[in-house]
Amino acid sequence: MNKKLVLITALLIFLLIMSTAAAEMSVGVKKGDWIEYQAVFTGTPPAGHEVTWARTEVADVQGTVINLNVTTKFANGTLLSETITLNLATGQLGDEFIIPANLGVGDSFFDKYHGNVTISKIEERTYAGATRTVISATAAQSTYYWDKATGVLVEGISEFPEYTIHSVVEKTNMWQPQIFGVDPTVFYIFLILVAILIGTALAILAMHRKK
Repeated sequence: MNKKLVLITALLIFLLIMSTAAAEMSVGVKKGDWIEYQAVFTGTPPAGHEVTWARTEVADVQGTVINLNVTTKFANGTLLSETITLNLATGQLGDEFIIPANLGVGDSFFDKYHGNVTISKIEERTYAGATRTVISATAAQSTYYWDKATGVLVEGISEFPEYTIHSVVEKTNMWQPQIFGVDPTVFYIFLILVAILIGTALAILAMHRKK
């Protein structure tokens, strides 16, 4: 009876810890978000790793569980479509596709293959035409960069004795390419304001000429 009580208590504590962690964990993606990558490899990667392009689309988000539709293109032109389920709370992250959003230097997240991974750097980098705040960490032989606000992988570099793989985001609908370093919405508002000012100035000038 005592053993049963201990097991039930331990299970309740575990569930409480997991629910608390899930509540604190920020998921930065939503259904319909997508991102495309270009990949380059050198050497002889193992079968299934000779990837040249990939597209990941968020099919559904339920709490910390994220369902992805992933299409991968290999060097021989073959396309592979599959559905992958991630769970940020349990460390089911695929190949570090998505991590909790808004992490900073010193924060860590759990990965079922690498254990606790600690963010080591935060910086501004340009991806898919926009300057983003990016966090990075190293796990095993790989260095990963994630968009801080969304938690999505934007660049990965893996270096092994037999081969290397470098993947980087090419396109996404999660942010818009900037125009002259400015968000497109801000840029177009600025153009409209300039046009209004010019139009007003020309109208005033025309009225003075008439007088």
